[in-house]
Amino acid sequence: MSERILAYLPGFYCDIKDFTELAAAEDAEFALMSAAVDQLFDDQFVLTSSIQGLKRRESMLGIAADPAKESVEFRRRRILNRYQTKPPFTARYLQQLLDTLVGPGMTVVKVDVQQFLLMVTASIENANVFREVVHLVETIKPVHLIYQQNTALEGEIKLEEHISMKRMTWNYKLDGSWQLGIKPFLTYGTEVPIK
Repeated sequence: MSERILAYLPGFYCDIKDFTELAAAEDAEFALMSAAVDQLFDDQFVLTSSIQGLKRRESMLGIAADPAKESVEFRRRRILNRYQTKPPFTARYLQQLLDTLVGPGMTVVKVDVQQFLLMVTASIENANVFREVVHLVETIKPVHLIYQQNTALEGEIKLEEHISMKRMTWNYKLDGSWQLGIKPFLTYGTEVPIK
């Protein structure tokens, strides 16, 4: 590896141990610098950006990402989606953006011109992708259209009912004995499950 810098020095330096060691140390620094320059170049593009580059772009776009729940690939697609949501609106353009974001055939866009209704039927199971679809549609659709989301998911929904009670104690009295700021108007007791 030390041949990299030694190649630029006169030949008699190759026999001196101090210069060969110095060249080896400089080569390591040049390798780190080269990797940093390459990463800086890669960060200029969304598809090759590092995590730090993605965080910087998300900050610029006002996106609050959750790395624990969202994959790096989804975060890249979301950033690209935000860059591409520019008017004018057409149903075909919205369909192309949704196909890019969600996947081909996962969404269907219909516009009812008579009712001023924009219907998006989607088969989305991921909540983060669903939120991004809503953001995309709300950003790109004209103001006069009403957005209606339809789902194409098949499956069962299980509902559970829980009822709980919390006792409320009113601390003020109308006889003038209650003093403002000493006690709150209302104090809640502990929550007790009933069912």
